[in-house]
Amino acid sequence: MAFATRPFVRAASSAAAAAAKKLVVKHVTVIGGGLMGAGIAQVAAASGHTVVLVDQSDEILKKSTKGIEESLKRVTKKKFADKPEAGAEFIEKTLKNITTSTDAVAVVHSTDLVIEAIVENKEVKNELFKRLDKFAPEHTIFASNTSSLQITEMANSTTRQDRFGGLHFFNPVPMMKLVEVIKTPMTSQRTFESLVDFSKAVGKSPVSCKDTPGFIVNRLLIPYLMEAVRLFERG
Repeated sequence: MAFATRPFVRAASSAAAAAAKKLVVKHVTVIGGGLMGAGIAQVAAASGHTVVLVDQSDEILKKSTKGIEESLKRVTKKKFADKPEAGAEFIEKTLKNITTSTDAVAVVHSTDLVIEAIVENKEVKNELFKRLDKFAPEHTIFASNTSSLQITEMANSTTRQDRFGGLHFFNPVPMMKLVEVIKTPMTSQRTFESLVDFSKAVGKSPVSCKDTPGFIVNRLLIPYLMEAVRLFERG
C-alpha cells in the first residue's frame, strides 16, 4: 500500500512546489501615463519586459511616449557616452517594448503584472482594480504605486487579495533606485517575492514594508518637513 501511494505523494509534492514558485514577470501593464506611470513603463521596457501603457486618451499616450523617448535620450548620454550607436540601438529597442492602449480591460488578459499609477483617489483606484479583476488571468499580480493610500483596502476590492501588493517607485523613476515593496496581511509570500524580483530586474533596490501609513520614506519625511516648518515659524 505504501508503495502505491508514493507516486501520488511525489505528484502532490511537485504540484505544491510548482504552486509555490515565484512568478517571473515578463509582461507588464502600467495604468496611468503620467510622470510616474511613464517612468515605470520606461524602466520596465528598458530591462526587456513587454509593456503596455494605458491611459484615457491617445493624446495623453502620445505625450507619455514622447516623454519616455526624451528621458531615454538623457539616459543614453551618460550610459553610452562613448558609444552613440549603442545608445541609439538601446532607445530603439526600449521603445519597441512599449505599446499603448486606451482600453485597460482589453490588454490585461495576457499580462503578468498590473501596476496602477493613476490619481491618488482611493475610490477611483478601487473601482479600477475591481473592474480589471474580472478580466485579468488568475496568475496576474496587481500592484499600486500609491505613496500613501492603504494597499489592503485596494486589495479588498478584488478577489485576488493574495496576489496584491504595493510597488512604490520614486520620482524621477529612471534615476531613483529605491522601491518600497508593500506587503498586506493577505499578500502571499510568492507574490511578495515576485514583486521583489521584478523590482531588482528593472534595476531598483527594493525594501520591504508592511501596509502602514506613509510606508517607510513618507512616514519619516512628513515629520521631518513639519519640524522644518515649525523651526521656520519660530524664526
